[in-house]
Amino acid sequence: MVKWFIRHQFKQSFRSTIWQKNLIINIILGFFVFILILEVLVGGIYLANKWQEIFPDSDPVLKFNGFIGYYFAFAFILRFFMQNVPTLAIQPYLHLPVKKSSLINYVLIKSFLSFFNFLPLFFIIPFAIFQLSQFYPLSTVWVWLLSIVMLVLSNNLLIVYLKKQLVANAKIVGFFGLFIAALLLLDYFKIISFSGLSTKALGYILDYPYFIIIPALIFIFLYCLNYFFLRSHLYPEEISAKKGKKTDAISKIKYLQSLGITGDIIALDMKLFWRNKRTKTIIYMTPLFLLYGLFFYPQEVYSEGFGFLIFVGIFMTGGLMLNYLNYAFSWEGRYFDNILTSNIDMEKYIRVKFIIALLICTLSFILTIPYVLFGVKILFINFVTFLFNIGVLSFVLLYNATLNKKSMDLSKGATFNYQGMGASNWLVLLPAFLLPIFIYLPFNYFGVPYTGLIVIGLLGISGLLFNKSILKIITKQFYKRKYIMAEGFREKG
Repeated sequence: MVKWFIRHQFKQSFRSTIWQKNLIINIILGFFVFILILEVLVGGIYLANKWQEIFPDSDPVLKFNGFIGYYFAFAFILRFFMQNVPTLAIQPYLHLPVKKSSLINYVLIKSFLSFFNFLPLFFIIPFAIFQLSQFYPLSTVWVWLLSIVMLVLSNNLLIVYLKKQLVANAKIVGFFGLFIAALLLLDYFKIISFSGLSTKALGYILDYPYFIIIPALIFIFLYCLNYFFLRSHLYPEEISAKKGKKTDAISKIKYLQSLGITGDIIALDMKLFWRNKRTKTIIYMTPLFLLYGLFFYPQEVYSEGFGFLIFVGIFMTGGLMLNYLNYAFSWEGRYFDNILTSNIDMEKYIRVKFIIALLICTLSFILTIPYVLFGVKILFINFVTFLFNIGVLSFVLLYNATLNKKSMDLSKGATFNYQGMGASNWLVLLPAFLLPIFIYLPFNYFGVPYTGLIVIGLLGISGLLFNKSILKIITKQFYKRKYIMAEGFREKG
């Protein structure tokens, strides 16, 4: 049965017009992936061979076991936002004599083929060969390797379960996210330590190999959890009910109804982002933007100056706004003709886009306020970059959105998906991240860095004061480009 599943998915992929049109791109991407794997493998062998030279004052095994704890924490966050959930068109098989267990097991086993599951092996296996085998017998090394592999696969199963729960019961994901955030804070304040926990846990497995039963039980538990969850959602009447069930709670928001056409446009954008896979992926990645500071603020090498902190502030307070405004009209490419032929004041239509970006950016800034725990300077920089984002960058992005005429397929995830992106979408990143730093550098050279920050903030305030005039310029540009944009959006390839 597995053979037929593979054959069907193979034919589905290669008979797709998208695959045929992007064949050259797929070959190029495959080549770069091969080069990346080769470089990671060489890097893993080099690190394993030189481990004792890199950390001469510590036990190599204990040090490596300590790093594994942080790897699992980082990999969980990264995989949650970037890993795609394995899928199979199940409904065509449900009326056939195919066991549901075969369908579910195929989907779960397919998830094990993720690149994220193979990546750690390029570091773990060389370390086991060059370092671990010098201190422990071969049987113990195999037990240690197998334990880590089961933990990697358990991490994979946990990601699959949580991403499925995003649709079924988002509260579970929310509570688990708070739990992970609490663990990260406890580790930062040295109340608990990922490094210490992983050192002890993997040390026990090396000293007492029968402790492999613990990662084995974790793996079995998570596999069964996914199995029974998928089995309970595998009935034809439930699938058809989900397809037939239409919830339009956004349109019923009374406040939006009171805003007239402005509220209708805001509701339209909210529906678009919540109903499509590509836009929902961006929403789920928002916490990654907001947690970006945790990678840099605790390190003195970054917190001593201002330049890099400006970059971080721009990214955290404006990352989601950048994704929204950079493709402000491309998101609606599928029904852009309908917008043009509707009785809508285009100046008001564009102003609503600006208001939504303003709200997104304001919310992002509010969520970054707790970073004041790392110093008042951090809060001041984030506030200045917030002003720059809403008063300068928002208009640059909105103007740039009129230059984009590539249709976007919103049914696919945003991870590693560059469909619908043009050169202008990449070039606009230069003023986004470099312009405030270039403004700041001369003031820093003359020893008045805070004056440079104030100038950046005043530039943003100036943009807000003249927002009506700037939006009129963008509206004129929109009228010049609207038919070119419409023609480009009609091309689905």
